[in-house]
Amino acid sequence: MKFVALVSGGKDSCFNILHCLANGHELVCLANLFPPPTGEEEIDSFMYQTVGYDALQYYAKCIGKPLYSQMITGTAANQKLEYAETDNDETEDLYKLLSSVKEKHPDVEAVSVGAILSNYQRTRVENVCNRLGLTSLCYLWQRDQAELMQEMCKSGLEAILIKVAALGLKDRHLGLTLQQAYPILSDLNAKFGVNVCGEGGEFETLVLDAPFFRYGRLVVREKEVVRHTSDEVWYLKLKVEVEEKVPPLAEPKNWARYITQPPLLQIPFSGFADEVMADGSAKLTANGSEAYIATSCVWKPNCKLIGSKIYVNNLSSSAETVCQQIKDIFAQLSDFLAAHNCTFVNVQSVDLFVGNMDNFGEINSIYQSYFTKPLPPARCCVQASLPEGTHALMSAKVIPDMAQKLGLHVQSRSYWAPSNIGPYSQTIMHYEEGTAYLSGQIPLIPKNMTLCSSPQGKAASLALQHLSRVEEVTGYNETLLLTAYIKSDSWLSTVARIQKKYMKESKYADNFVIAQIEELPKAAPVEWSGIGYKNNSMYDVDDDDDGNTKVKSIKDRIRVVFTNNLEQKCFSAEWHYTLFCKADDLKEIVGVSYELIPCTGVYNGHMEKFKYAIVQN
Repeated sequence: MKFVALVSGGKDSCFNILHCLANGHELVCLANLFPPPTGEEEIDSFMYQTVGYDALQYYAKCIGKPLYSQMITGTAANQKLEYAETDNDETEDLYKLLSSVKEKHPDVEAVSVGAILSNYQRTRVENVCNRLGLTSLCYLWQRDQAELMQEMCKSGLEAILIKVAALGLKDRHLGLTLQQAYPILSDLNAKFGVNVCGEGGEFETLVLDAPFFRYGRLVVREKEVVRHTSDEVWYLKLKVEVEEKVPPLAEPKNWARYITQPPLLQIPFSGFADEVMADGSAKLTANGSEAYIATSCVWKPNCKLIGSKIYVNNLSSSAETVCQQIKDIFAQLSDFLAAHNCTFVNVQSVDLFVGNMDNFGEINSIYQSYFTKPLPPARCCVQASLPEGTHALMSAKVIPDMAQKLGLHVQSRSYWAPSNIGPYSQTIMHYEEGTAYLSGQIPLIPKNMTLCSSPQGKAASLALQHLSRVEEVTGYNETLLLTAYIKSDSWLSTVARIQKKYMKESKYADNFVIAQIEELPKAAPVEWSGIGYKNNSMYDVDDDDDGNTKVKSIKDRIRVVFTNNLEQKCFSAEWHYTLFCKADDLKEIVGVSYELIPCTGVYNGHMEKFKYAIVQN
């Protein structure tokens, strides 16, 4: 893709440009936001580095690409983590800047941004990109800071510290190169927890030279040390000039030599894949789901408040067209939500089953009109065996008392995990309950969003790694329930063995369902989803004076039962149930909150086949 690079002059924005180039993207131009003429070089911005901004005027000459600038007129008017368009916010200055770039370069498709850990910065760039139809390229996202700093030191970047604002960093450290500063920063990290890459605002840098500076480099001619505040915050005022490179450097044939891309699979998932592949028992075959067509609508729509959550289950429609059915389903959902004084914002997760993936585009376009950003619900979407004429079946989990919606909605390309490819979040958390419902993850290669389908061990491990990384970033990293969706029973052994290794030390290892379905998004062979848990100390077990349990933690409520006989007596009105089975095998269940997951086959972690898997929570 052709991209515009957001540059602050700092190491992160320039190093991300190198990664963009190494991943085959083409640099078209540069873009920068600068402070208003207040007489101060450094201003307090939640988004942008401003110290040293006056040196950026020379970048165009050094790089040989045009630089577009926009003055910062707004403030941090909207300080919420998830950004929505807000008047007089500094994010809108970025929108104006990139809008201007798009007008001048209509072929620009993407934006390079050097965010490492800042969700605040990432969500705002993604918001602007979405509004302009651009893709955010954020290859430094969630990288280990020590590794990243080492790579920067070896990359050919020549950068110096131009601001220090952390315990242990003094004015004498200003002007140090990355290579000189790294051992000092490593020591301060060990002593005081200073972020090695400066992600806590500990320091800022100015890049003087880089491999893509083909026509010149910056040379510091004068510098002045300035004390910014009464605290130990210091920065440099610089006078720089361009030193031309004669002749200009030839464009490298291999940009990848300047960077180190992290391995696709990291420990322990690389080990899972290696063990499966070394065994050789799991092989990719053409065996798909067994031939099966549901004959009738045997499920019942139902809605019930269980504990602190509303379960809206089994919404379908008999309308004639796909479009009419989806609109009818959402009308039903809207009615259920309104009856509980809720809106679509309260929806935590959605399970969407379609009769034919060929209709997914039409279904999805309607779906996203109801679940708007920021933080649409988590979602699992697969093709299932539905009765003829039934195009969709949908269930939703709803949080009625939602003081603040919490979730993760990453839309940037990186090495971390796939960016969202639809109107869903990677996860939405229910803080009081301590749960995170996780969207289904397929084996997409994050840096380019292409599908990895073989070998089986690699593909299945990659998709599970994506799920695990979402849990890790959010802190909801105790897996209470795991589901593997597979197209072919030839994947049974692979997913069963990988799950066994992944949850070998977990008391919830038996909370695992393998569901064989007809089709997955992007024709993927496997998809993992689940529920993560974090102890927020709200729903712990509490006993009354007689020793009877009054409140049970969600982690103790969730359990999976496999059976070949479905009896009414197995169910209680005090619980919610998720039933994995063929649609035609579902028997009428009265007075119970239940959701149907229509499958062609149901297996436990030992690869034993059953008619039903019942998840109780």
